[in-house]
Amino acid sequence: MLLSIVFSFRNEEAILDELLRRVRKVLDSSGIGYELVFVNDDSTDKSLAILLKQRGSDGKIKIINMARRFGVAHCVLAGMKYSKGDAVVVMDTDLQDPPELMLQMIAKWQGGADVVNTVREKRLGENMVKMWITKKAYNIINFVSDIDLPENMGDFKLLSRRVVDELIKLNEYDPYLRGLVRWLGFRQEVIYYTREPRFGGETHFSLFGMGPVKEFIRGITSFSAAPLYLAILLGLTVSAMSFVLIGYVLYTKFHGLTVPGWAGPMVAILFIGGIILFTNGLLGLYIGRIYNQVKNRPHYIVESAHGFDES
Repeated sequence: MLLSIVFSFRNEEAILDELLRRVRKVLDSSGIGYELVFVNDDSTDKSLAILLKQRGSDGKIKIINMARRFGVAHCVLAGMKYSKGDAVVVMDTDLQDPPELMLQMIAKWQGGADVVNTVREKRLGENMVKMWITKKAYNIINFVSDIDLPENMGDFKLLSRRVVDELIKLNEYDPYLRGLVRWLGFRQEVIYYTREPRFGGETHFSLFGMGPVKEFIRGITSFSAAPLYLAILLGLTVSAMSFVLIGYVLYTKFHGLTVPGWAGPMVAILFIGGIILFTNGLLGLYIGRIYNQVKNRPHYIVESAHGFDES
């Protein structure tokens, strides 16, 4: 029995040594064979050098180097594809998700679970504004989509090999992994835990950065056409209001009344123009996803790999 641990990372030189110490301690106590698959998303610091040095004394460490920066989801998929384990654990390298939790995940997997998700009951070291925004984002995704995504469920999870194989076959260009795992089904169980503060280094997902925004949009557009229905509803509403406005204009014309000033026409033009731009933007999100998918480019390009056989 072999367990694969997949890490997607970028510029984590301050954390890797401590991460390896804690992960090894946990897995060595489990009695299960394991491999540590690190996917390097084009790091520019000493992360690769640290891993290569560690690999010199530990053959369980395997490294995949991306040809350029591709993002967390694609790195995770690459790690899954290269992994050989009967189950795969996906976790971040920042040590906010405690490696010690893997013992409970392994126990549930051995008990028959195909997917072991983790849900964060508390998130230490994060401000209340971020927590509130995160909660609302989960609420919106659940409201408009056709999947049940528990609030504060992250990407730290265990997947059985058959789930991993099905996930890789989906071949989505811009995958929302936590949603796809829920969509796949199979027997899924949950572990609740307290998320720790980041061990060291700088976060790559600031509150107002593009990363969380893209993840939120990806979560909605991957599993729901609700924004398109919203565009239709807004269009019908504006059309109805336009008919009312036309009636008002005709009334003033035939009764010899004049429309004073320019405020009324400007409000109408700006309102209708804003609705048109908004709905076009919604359509553009979906068209953009279709465009990227039909190009059929590879999801990632591996520059080099260490520790894997030729097959």
